[in-house]
Amino acid sequence: MSVASRKAEHSANLSGTSAETAGQIRRALRDGGSAEHAAGVQWFFKEEIKSHGWYTGDLRRAVRRVRREILRQHDFEFLTRAADELFSGSNLEEKVAGVFLLEGLDEQFGDREFRLFDAWLDRISSWADHDGLVHYLIAPMMAAKPARAKAVFLWAKSQNRWRRRAACVALIRGARQKMFFPEIVKLSNALLSEEDDMVQKGLGWLLRETAKFDAKRTVPYLMKIRERAPRLVLRTACETLPAAVKQRVLTPSGTASRIGKRKSKL
Repeated sequence: MSVASRKAEHSANLSGTSAETAGQIRRALRDGGSAEHAAGVQWFFKEEIKSHGWYTGDLRRAVRRVRREILRQHDFEFLTRAADELFSGSNLEEKVAGVFLLEGLDEQFGDREFRLFDAWLDRISSWADHDGLVHYLIAPMMAAKPARAKAVFLWAKSQNRWRRRAACVALIRGARQKMFFPEIVKLSNALLSEEDDMVQKGLGWLLRETAKFDAKRTVPYLMKIRERAPRLVLRTACETLPAAVKQRVLTPSGTASRIGKRKSKL
């Protein structure tokens, strides 16, 4: 156990209401952080980030221990309210702690939690709290109840960049199970003109995972969109493909034709 984890565990007494418990966790996170690491965290973000300076592994371990203590004294609803309080703040580790409080408890999630997490999307301030929320909480819920995937098409039309990124990242868990291919194609077609790099990276990530686990259907789709897709999306989508397939997808059709003609002349 790291020094920071011990401080967090000992500082949080977890008494009182869910809001008071969240406040105690906030103080523990503040007291257990590293100012030096907090200064270095900003390097990873374009946005200005408020950080207590925790390493992700230490934070996850500390929050898991705190969660066990909360559930010894309270129920799942109390835990959810405390997580909601933490995700309402502006500090990176506090929001990620809210996610970690609920991570892995998918079987206890229902439509009420899905609506709650949908509301959290409007509190996003960086790709880190976004990906924690969407990849660890929302995406498993999509895979567990595929009907929820219809939400991604609403998010894809949002003016909020993080909702548009969420539309992509929310389908990744399902893509790894060869689910949602029609939805992924429809969503990708809707976002091919996207200019925001955070959304492009999210779409590329989704297509990369789809190609990794279902190349038979995905590679022909990538060939179909290669002239229209943003280069960042296409490069990311091809990262796990064999070199020859990757080259075929990334080579513009006109270029491939000219290369073929030169080879035939030789």
